[in-house]
Amino acid sequence: MVTNAFRSLWNEPRAPHPPRRVWRDWVLVAVIVATATLESVFRDDLAWTPVAWLLAVVVAIALLWRRSHPLAAMAVAFGAATLVSLAVLVGGGEPVGLDTSVAIVLLIYALFRWGSGREAAIGLVVLAVAVMTGIASDFNGYGEAALASVFVLLPAALGASVRYRAASRLRELDQVKLRERAQLARELHDTVAHHVSAIAVRAQAGKLLAGSRPDAAIDALDVIEEEASRTLAEMRTMVGGLRDPEGPALGPQPGVGDLERLASGPDATPRVVVDRSGDLDDLRPAVGAAIFRIAQESVTNAVRHARHATRIDVRVVGEADCVRLVIRDDGDGGSTGRGTGGYGLVGMAERAALLGGSLEAGSGHGRGWTVSAVLPREAVAG
Repeated sequence: MVTNAFRSLWNEPRAPHPPRRVWRDWVLVAVIVATATLESVFRDDLAWTPVAWLLAVVVAIALLWRRSHPLAAMAVAFGAATLVSLAVLVGGGEPVGLDTSVAIVLLIYALFRWGSGREAAIGLVVLAVAVMTGIASDFNGYGEAALASVFVLLPAALGASVRYRAASRLRELDQVKLRERAQLARELHDTVAHHVSAIAVRAQAGKLLAGSRPDAAIDALDVIEEEASRTLAEMRTMVGGLRDPEGPALGPQPGVGDLERLASGPDATPRVVVDRSGDLDDLRPAVGAAIFRIAQESVTNAVRHARHATRIDVRVVGEADCVRLVIRDDGDGGSTGRGTGGYGLVGMAERAALLGGSLEAGSGHGRGWTVSAVLPREAVAG
C-alpha cells in the first residue's frame, strides 16, 4: 500500500498554474527586499549581516518562479540557506538569518501546490536536508527542533490540500460539461435524426421514380441518399458514445413555445413574467431547446437564491441572425452567490458555447441578478 501511494505521488502531473507572473509577485518581492534592508540596518544582533541580507534577497527573487519552476526555486533558496548553515556549523559562529527570510515557507507551499509528484518527492529530500542542517547549526533542544519541523511541514500540507480541492473542482466542472454535452446530443438526436431518416427514405423513393426523368435527377438523388446515410451514421456514432444508457427516454424536447410554462400567476412570490417578441418561428430545435433550458435553470436559481425578490422577468427577442434571452430578478443584488459555488451556470454557458453562442451572468446595477444569452438562429453543435 505504501509502495502504491509513493508511486501515485511520483507519477502525479503538475497542477495548472498562471501562465505569467502578475503584479502581486513583483510587489511581494519588493516588500521582502525592503523589509530585509530595513532589518539589516536597524538590527545590531546579526552575525554576517551582508550574508543574511543576501540570503533574504535570494529567497525573494526565487519567489518569482515558485509557480512555473517550483522545485528549482525551492532548491536555490534552500540550497543557499543550507550552505550558510553549514558555514556556521563548521566555523562555530553565531546563527545567521533575518526574520524576513521566513518568506521561504511560500516556496514550500508552492512546490506542493503546483509541482509534480516527482518534484514534491525530491523537494521533500531537499527540505529534510535543509531543516536538519539548520537545526544542527542552532540546536536549542528537541522540543524546539520538533516545532521547527512542524512549522516547515504545515505549508506543504496546506499546499497539497489546496491543490486537491482545486483538482476536485476541475473534475466536477468537467463532469458538468460532459453531462451538458450528453444532454445536447440527446436533444439533437431526438429532434434531427428523424428528419435525416426521412431524407434518406425520400431519396430512395425518388430514385425508383426517376426512370422517366433526366439522368441528372438520378445523380442528384444518389448524392442525397449517400450524404443523408453518412450523416445519420455519424450522428448515431457520436450520440452513442455520449448518451447515458440510463438516461431519460426519448421524447419531444421543449422549445420557445413552452416558455409560458415557466410563468406564474399574479399572486405568486416571486412572480415570473414571460415576454416573447420578434421572429421566433422556424428556430432550429437545438436552439429552441437551449433557450428553454437556460430560462428554466435561471428561473429556478432565482426562485431559490434571490432574497426579497418579487418579480422575475424572462424576455426572449428573435432577431434576424440570433435569439437574445434575458432573465432578470429584482432581488438583493449582493445576496446571491449563484456565480461562485454552483455548477448551473457552467452547464448553461457550455450549452450556449456548443451552439456557437455566449452567456453572461452577474448582479445588476443595484439590485437583482441577470443572465443574458445570445444564440445564433442557425446554430449547429460542433
